[in-house]
Amino acid sequence: MKANQIKIYIVALALIFSVSRCKKEVKPSTAIDDESALTNPGDIETATIGTYAVLRNATYVRSAHFLTEFQGDNVAQGQPSSDDLSRCYRYTHIPTGTHGANFWKQAYYVIVAANKIIAAIPDNSSADLKQLKGENLYLKGMMEFNLVRVFGRPYTQGNGENPGVPILKEGVPAGTPARNTVKEVYAAAIADLLKAADLMTVAKADIFASKEVAYALLSRIYLNMGDNANAIKYADLVIASGRYKLLQGADYASYFTKTPEANSETIFAIRYTKTEDQDFGAIGSMYYSGTPGALSTPGAQGNTGYGEIYASQQYVAELDKNPADLRHSFIAPYKINGVLQVNTKIAPNVPMYYVTKYNLQEGIANLSSPVYLRLAEMYLNKAEANAKLGNAQLALDDVNLIRTRAGIPVLTLAGIAAENKTALDVVLEERRLEFAFEGQRAYDLFRNNRPMTRNYPGTHALNNTPNTNITQTILPTDARVIFYVPQYEIDNNKNLTQNP
Repeated sequence: MKANQIKIYIVALALIFSVSRCKKEVKPSTAIDDESALTNPGDIETATIGTYAVLRNATYVRSAHFLTEFQGDNVAQGQPSSDDLSRCYRYTHIPTGTHGANFWKQAYYVIVAANKIIAAIPDNSSADLKQLKGENLYLKGMMEFNLVRVFGRPYTQGNGENPGVPILKEGVPAGTPARNTVKEVYAAAIADLLKAADLMTVAKADIFASKEVAYALLSRIYLNMGDNANAIKYADLVIASGRYKLLQGADYASYFTKTPEANSETIFAIRYTKTEDQDFGAIGSMYYSGTPGALSTPGAQGNTGYGEIYASQQYVAELDKNPADLRHSFIAPYKINGVLQVNTKIAPNVPMYYVTKYNLQEGIANLSSPVYLRLAEMYLNKAEANAKLGNAQLALDDVNLIRTRAGIPVLTLAGIAAENKTALDVVLEERRLEFAFEGQRAYDLFRNNRPMTRNYPGTHALNNTPNTNITQTILPTDARVIFYVPQYEIDNNKNLTQNP
């Protein structure tokens, strides 16, 4: 759907969405003004579609990915970039960072849009309107959680009493709000999602919100705040719904080339179609540079993206411990004329592996519909929560379900004890393999008070002295595990405080 075809009330703000590193500009329509847009169910439905469209804006999707995934140890930057993503990767954040600003702005656009619809629909409305209200509550809760993870410290540090982000309430002018605490933002997101789940009764496709989508996000939120019982409860509700199934075999190996609607494991995804521009502004352009057939056609790379970010040597080594692991399907060796290439800019003998989770949907090189929630996470949320509750066997049961799907050996309590590992150790190892490149790794470590250690070549070594030292360790208590509040917000709102 083209943005200039969407007649939504938010257009009264006359916002301009610009795609990072792309010349294309999309100006939202001004066909319906702010006062008259929400006077009938048809307009409300159209406005809700518009809220989803704001979420789909390329500056949000791309910046959100860079802020979350590039903090982890599954990726390596092969050469410095003029894009602000280099600072995301190297932990050299600045208050004027482009991606932090994009992410903050677009997330609050979604919240403002959702709030107006939420306020316009009474709780005693028709089932159809309740459904739409619930969808907007979900989108609001999703944005609140995403924002507080990026700009607020992990909940488990200080029991959520650290500064979070401003909470904008429906029906209340935004003004110049101060930052709420992390705990307050989590509570707001949970309240929105619980109400959303109560209101939604339609099992919509996985590119829209529904009751189970709200439950899945609740499981993730509770896990991040250390409420293990509720993390299990809501994961079980998703699993018990029967709406989703783990993909198996070849279907799993081709997971990320499928459209969301054709994928039984996806719970919620941000949908892009092959009629939309997916070029150098797409997430996949940073991971891949080639034609759709480049992975099988020698010498075909080089014309669709930058290919600056690769699977880290450390991640590849973990994956290679089980050569039959189907998750090898989500990385691809960069070969020219059958010869595995190395990146001499960071090290003389490090093979380069493309990441392909954001490429080749419907055979188009950089087309992807990023998956936000999927069923495998529900099992591994339960596994982590059970490990922390002392239910080691239950944790292993869910880990083994995912390992069996990946085609690798199951684990036993005796076996992990012999390796001096705990149930939580193996859960986090499995989460790393399963959710690599999906923006979860750094949060998995930091909420569990574990450091992130990059011991592999990459531009993060440019921070080191001497620069031959390739190891970078980020402690969970480091100020750099979160990003600065955008400087333009600080300048325009005297009530906002900056992160240290």
